[in-house]
Amino acid sequence: MWKNYLNIAIRNLLKYKQVTLINLFGLTIGITAFLLIFLFVQYELSYDTYHEKSDRIYRVSREWLNQDKETSLHLGHLAPPFGPLLANDFPGIVEEAVRFLKDNPIIAYEEENVKIVEENFFFADEEVFKLFSWKLLEGDPNTVLSAPNGIVLSETAALRYFGEEDALGKTLIYDGQAEFQVSGIMEDIPANSHFHPELIASFKAVENFYGREELMRNFGSNNYSTFLLLPEGYDPQELQAQIPDFMTKHLGEYNGIPAGETNLLHLWPLTDVHLHSHLDSEIEANGDIVYVYIYSIIAIFILVIACINFINLATARSMRRAREVGVRKVMGALRIHLIRQFLTESIILSLVALLLGLLILALILPDFNNFVQRSISFDLTDNGWFIAIMLLTVALIGIIAGSYPAFVLSSFQPSSILRASQQPKGKHPHLRSALVILQFTISIALIIGVITVEKQLAYVQNKPLNFNDEHVAVLPMNDDIYAQFGNLKDRLLQQPGISNVSMSSRVPSGRLLDSQGIQAEVNGEMQEVNFRVADIHIDHEYLNTLEIDLIAGRNFDRNRVSDSTEAFIINESAVTAMGWKSPEEALGKNVIHGGGSRRGKIIGIVKDFHFESLHQPIAPIIFLITEGRANSVIVRIAEDRWDETTAYLQEQWSYLMPDLPFDYYTIRNRFQEQYDAEDRLSKVVTYFSLLALFIAALGLVGLASYTAEQRFKEIGIRKVMGASVIQILLLLGKKFTVLVILAFALASPLAYWIMNRWLESFAYHDVLPWWSFLVAGVFALLIAWITVGSQTYKAANSNPVKMLRDQ
Repeated sequence: MWKNYLNIAIRNLLKYKQVTLINLFGLTIGITAFLLIFLFVQYELSYDTYHEKSDRIYRVSREWLNQDKETSLHLGHLAPPFGPLLANDFPGIVEEAVRFLKDNPIIAYEEENVKIVEENFFFADEEVFKLFSWKLLEGDPNTVLSAPNGIVLSETAALRYFGEEDALGKTLIYDGQAEFQVSGIMEDIPANSHFHPELIASFKAVENFYGREELMRNFGSNNYSTFLLLPEGYDPQELQAQIPDFMTKHLGEYNGIPAGETNLLHLWPLTDVHLHSHLDSEIEANGDIVYVYIYSIIAIFILVIACINFINLATARSMRRAREVGVRKVMGALRIHLIRQFLTESIILSLVALLLGLLILALILPDFNNFVQRSISFDLTDNGWFIAIMLLTVALIGIIAGSYPAFVLSSFQPSSILRASQQPKGKHPHLRSALVILQFTISIALIIGVITVEKQLAYVQNKPLNFNDEHVAVLPMNDDIYAQFGNLKDRLLQQPGISNVSMSSRVPSGRLLDSQGIQAEVNGEMQEVNFRVADIHIDHEYLNTLEIDLIAGRNFDRNRVSDSTEAFIINESAVTAMGWKSPEEALGKNVIHGGGSRRGKIIGIVKDFHFESLHQPIAPIIFLITEGRANSVIVRIAEDRWDETTAYLQEQWSYLMPDLPFDYYTIRNRFQEQYDAEDRLSKVVTYFSLLALFIAALGLVGLASYTAEQRFKEIGIRKVMGASVIQILLLLGKKFTVLVILAFALASPLAYWIMNRWLESFAYHDVLPWWSFLVAGVFALLIAWITVGSQTYKAANSNPVKMLRDQ
């Protein structure tokens, strides 16, 4: 029986070649897109789930609130005392507390003269392997970091330093000042982790560097990622509710306000960090659940459009098979037999599309991985969910697409079908029209999305930053460079391609994470500033090097000794936030910075400029001359001498800092990197929108061909009566034009709402372009006209005599 169904199904699919190819091609693209995005979504949702205790591990963040109870700063890092204090104050609740401190030291293996600046070097408490399921290949997880000089290397890091030699027991030099002995080797951290340590040194070394007691008193250095292990089945909200009292207990009050009201800790499930945490500091750049949703919706849209083609073409040609149904029923076929037959055909087509889709998926997955910067694997033997989704997709497409002929045609009475003098007309034109409208609603909304994303990207890339970010190289700084900065600066300025050299604690394109609190003279008296003012420690040439404009007052003057210890410069946003009416009013006002560590007056006001990306609003900033706090060397280079100047920089760097590998980045490129997620989104939406339109157009080819065939006799009569080809084109194209216009009316408000929500994720954004709606509508209409017109034109140019005779 089933063999017979299969033979008939294959024969019918081959008989209607055009419809079969259209359906097969559309379904293949739809299934490929759907499965590709499914793999991506599955991978994104898998972050950190490989840890055995992942459901019990929580990352702790720290939030500061202003006087209006609004967030002024929210860090994914804590000060060093919080981890031990949480474990001590909540025994039985906090089973373990582990701190990480990320560093970028120079690690040397002197025997082989290897020196590497490590970007994934971490100090961690010795309990780290009790929380995280990172597999040790060598070493005891309970004692591997118990010694202050213990260090664990990943396989890749061990290979980097020691090659094929046994690394255990070997000595590595940390920044030329401390020795660590390799006490363990671990497997490389899986790619689906929200951070990837390659070297983990004992946190006891940090306690030795700074002093354990000093660390436990330091609530201001928020550079420590802190993770807690809670009991199985424990509700973290119970601990969260006790945090305000905990903060007040240890931090006391500030201006009479309990610390627990303005300074909070938050618990984040470990598996939520990658997609849901986008704080002012993260260990690594995270993904975004919003983009997971967007990619998923687009992939489903593509599959829906392909299925709509299948259903539309099935309904369009179903009347051709009405006689077949009648004959088979007269020959004794039961309705259940006919249902099985039609469903078999649609499932076979879906299965073939799936096999082709898997082949395409295997071919394009490496490029997709490069595009989304992930390591998604395609292994059918080790992904039960993927297999289940594939089978479910085939079954659903087959059943949904084959439901019309299976359940409607099989219900016809053979007498009514066979008695008819001609094939009956389709009974469900409104269903086909509604599905076409749905297809083009999706397609038009996607086109509007493409235009909006592209325009916003152009806006953020071209919006004036109010300083000159071009041709600026930023180099790393350490204590040795700071000590001989004057010598370095003099050497660099000898190069004609270098116009300015400066140093600072923060450089535009980074984050404004430093703030020590200030008091300012407002209305004639000193007042505590109850909002966050970011501080940047600079030298006298900082503003000149970055070409930041002063709008009032003056710059720091190296010849005025007091400027180095008693002067401040602020930006316009700080003036406004303080309540001063103008920049001129702010000049000369007294300021106390850092709880009294520096006192002085405001000598200048700079024009507001975008220090951070346009995702962030411009924050109040205060500048002061550094007294040892600097992280970067800033060099302005002539545009036409970039290559020779960077070569000169490398040469001087190798001479002055032989132990520090030469490396630099440009402010312009670093700004651009912050919009990479939007850039990828733009490309994804563009590619998928074109696919959606292409599949929709494929469906229109089939429907237009069917429509022309149904009205073949009418076309012949009209041609005999003198109708032109243009008139016939307008006659048959009118219906599809109306459908696209209706789709446009539905897509416009939907796209308007979605894209406005997306634009609001930027603190500074362009307006939603009105002409994007017009372009999307006209483009969809052109696609429909071209598609329908090609089929109608073929029919309109046929010989009318032959058309009437064949009918």
